[in-house]
Amino acid sequence: MITDIGHPAFAAFDLDRTLTFYEMLGIRESFRLHREDGSLMLVYLHVAGDRFIEVFPNGPQPDPERRSSFMHLCLLTADLHATVEQLRTKGVPIQQEPKVGLDKNLQAWIADPDGNPIELMQLSEESPQREVALGARA
Repeated sequence: MITDIGHPAFAAFDLDRTLTFYEMLGIRESFRLHREDGSLMLVYLHVAGDRFIEVFPNGPQPDPERRSSFMHLCLLTADLHATVEQLRTKGVPIQQEPKVGLDKNLQAWIADPDGNPIELMQLSEESPQREVALGARA
């Protein structure tokens, strides 16, 4: 079933300011993913081991009335297809069936009862997250 938390994801209004803030905490940019048109999709920050934070550009302007810029919670699994089938048998709706993402990992999507999106992810051997966790990428 679920083995760990993969990453929280947030949308940043001012990406540079956000990256600078996390750098002050000792959490540095690790890699970026770009869409097919070359535009920036997101920046991965490396916390430690296989722990990351995803930061999406072009988030909403900070607003004290808004609760957060939360995008989704990522939960890791060793066998995504088996996890999806187990959840399906328990009546959990699968919003997006397993597919390979830009980072080469398998992913599927569900939502909690409040509608918060949850990414289920199985790390692949060639994913940038795995390379960072193993020290192959700085």
